[in-house]
Parts: sequence; structure tokens; C-alpha cells
Amino acid sequence: MALDQETIAAIADELADADANHTVVPRITARYPDATIEDSYAIQGVWRDKNIAGGRRLVGRKIGLTSRAMQQATGITEPDYGVMFDDTVWQNGSTIPFDDFSNVRIEVELAFVLKEPLEGPHCSVFDVLRATEFVTPALEVLNSHIELEGRTIVDTISDNAAYGGMVLGGNPTRPEDVDLRWVSALLYRNETIEETGVAAGVLNHPATGVAWLAEKFHQHGSRLEAGEIILAGSFTRPMWVSRGDSVLADYGPMGTITCRFT
Repeated sequence: MALDQETIAAIADELADADANHTVVPRITARYPDATIEDSYAIQGVWRDKNIAGGRRLVGRKIGLTSRAMQQATGITEPDYGVMFDDTVWQNGSTIPFDDFSNVRIEVELAFVLKEPLEGPHCSVFDVLRATEFVTPALEVLNSHIELEGRTIVDTISDNAAYGGMVLGGNPTRPEDVDLRWVSALLYRNETIEETGVAAGVLNHPATGVAWLAEKFHQHGSRLEAGEIILAGSFTRPMWVSRGDSVLADYGPMGTITCRFT
């Protein structure tokens, strides 16, 4: 690690203030060019623990940058992960306050809800499917508190992997009832189609990202727990959203998700 604990704590406090005030701070890597990925997860961890101490409840994890579409959109080649709290989960058809975010982009994903703990080493797609109670369509709301231009994976991870919220909807499906690679989605903004994608775009199978995360946790002596929601990664590019926009994601047989930003 390149940063000392005092600096890590100060950056975590800065990001917490930006979250509370819906503002954007200068890039961490512009101010601390030697900061490492290990530093960024340390910053995220301090921020996470402060939130839990303040009463927020952790309900799951998000995985990002697992698809070629997202890697090309961001110029980043390594996946990342962050945490999701109970007050960031929205139900299908929700009206979402636009001012709760410093910027708004939408991604199309699948969410895995675990019925059993999942841990490494050597976690496979089949292990993920066995541990999953159901898979459901989801939209991730991206919300960056660090300036976007020039950011690196260190900036993104520090900022809780740019996670802002999640909308769950559609038809929850047992993983054995569908070939998840072929789940597709059409993403609309204000009744105009903006993006399409197929879930195989996430590392050839969306469960691969969940297995990757279980392996990462194992390296730190931890695991994914039963009941957690795991966002497996986007299979479309992020779509910008403005105040007043309506969003519809059509997953075919797996149903639809809608939300509106006001």
C-alpha cells in the first residue's frame, strides 16, 4: 500500500461527505498518483464500515467492469466490486429522486440471490448456480462522487465501484430453468431504444463474475453469505439519464423493469 491509514481515512470521509451532499471531488489518482488498488479497497472498506456503524444494513455486492462493452466504455480492463446497502434498493416501477445522485447512468444486469454461502478456493460457475436461489433482472444506477474524466480503477473502487442504487423487477427465475448466457435485454429511455445486450457478454456467463468475486473474498478470508444479492455485471454500456426520464428494460421471458427519475 502506498497510502498511510490517516490518508485513507481522510479520503473515505471526503467520499462520505460527497455522498451526503451529492457532490463530486477531484480524482484521487490526480492527488495521490502512487495509490494502488489495495489502497482503493482500503478506502472503500473504511467508508463501508462507517456506514454500517451509522445504521445502514449491507444487503449484497456489485461486480463491475466484467463485460467487453463496459471495459471499452471506461478504458479499464480489471473487474471491481463494491457493497450495496438496504436503502439503495428500489422496486419495479419506482419513482427515484434524481437529486439523490451526483450523476445518473443506468446499466442492465442480472442479480443472483444466494440461498447458501459461497466461497473459494476454486469456485466455479456450477458452484454459483448450486448456491443461487433465483436470478432476477436488475438495473444498476451508477453514481460517481469522483470526477469522471481521467479516472482509473483506483478512483472507481475507492468510490464504492460507482454504485448508487439498484432496481429489481421482472420474473425471478431458478438458474436451472434458463440458460443464463442467452438472457437478453432491450434498454429504453423515454420510449426510445438506446442499448441492447446478451448476458453472455459478462465473461461468457453472468455467473462467472459471481465466482470471481467469491475467489476474491477467499483471498481475504471471507465469503459471500446466504441471502446476499449479487449484481453480476452489466452487459450493456451505461446509459445517461436526466431528470424526468423514464427507463424501461425488457428482458423478454424474464419480464420488464421500469423506473422514472424526478
